[in-house]
Amino acid sequence: MADPVRPRKEPTAVAGENGALQLGELAELLGYSLKRAQLKVFEDFLRCVAPLQLTPAQFSALLLIDRNPGRNQTEIAATLGILRPNFVAMLDGLESRDLCSRVRSTTDRRSHTLMLTDKGRAVLARAKRLVAAKHEARINELLGPANKAALLAMLSKIALEF
Repeated sequence: MADPVRPRKEPTAVAGENGALQLGELAELLGYSLKRAQLKVFEDFLRCVAPLQLTPAQFSALLLIDRNPGRNQTEIAATLGILRPNFVAMLDGLESRDLCSRVRSTTDRRSHTLMLTDKGRAVLARAKRLVAAKHEARINELLGPANKAALLAMLSKIALEF
């Protein structure tokens, strides 16, 4: 079992153009720390999948569509927490790159089901390899497997019960 990483306080100041900017109570707020961490994680993710030109949201959508072929776009958008108009725009982009397709539902003409194309499956497979080999490996190295699992459990608890 890996040694737990010692808790580290968020910096109380951030270097700026005119010297250190004091964070005050922000350094103690979970939401602020989560947002800063999310930004760093997303930056690293984008660097890792740069050759594929995928955002975290697009990658997540491709993963869900792959695991749930034929589900409708409303379900996928809701699961990802993406507003319908934003999700439609994202799908337009994915579809224009021939990564997924929308098919009118046979049971509800107002609804579209989603499927990955062959190209979409190939791009997703490559993205999964890049994310695992680089991005997730860096996070595992930083946190250790036990701390990563604990963090995932805590974040799931917040997402499900808050």
